[in-house]
Amino acid sequence: MGPRVLFVCLGNICRSPAAEAVVRAQAEARGLAIRLDSAGTSGWHEGEAPYPPMIAAAARRGYDMTQLRARRFRPEDFANFDLIVVMDHANRQAVDDLRPPNSPTPVRLFMDYAPRVAADEVPDPYYTRDFDGALDLIETAADGLLRALAAQP
Repeated sequence: MGPRVLFVCLGNICRSPAAEAVVRAQAEARGLAIRLDSAGTSGWHEGEAPYPPMIAAAARRGYDMTQLRARRFRPEDFANFDLIVVMDHANRQAVDDLRPPNSPTPVRLFMDYAPRVAADEVPDPYYTRDFDGALDLIETAADGLLRALAAQP
């Protein structure tokens, strides 16, 4: 089935579900088989749909987030995924704090896949209100992630 990738942000209602939707669409367009999911480091929104303004911004670009539901990141995710991609440094710390001993699963910042972009984090549009700016970063990083995954043996 291909690599298993988990996207993680704080509440799993803006950035990580948008990354899941964008990467899914880009992977399908390229004919790549990848298993994708998203989660949040907090449980505040468990079971909820993504944030309506994020859904709307993504829909304007052709991405459907309506079927996604928030869930909390859990230690078992290290065993269930080949790569964990986080949106910011705080997410990375929260994920690493739950790492089981001896887990080899890499945790990477999403913007590591967009080296030509000056940002190293995807700012949270729940707070910044810049949903399109977040999507611009997500689309760029998604392209780089898929190129990196396609290049793996």
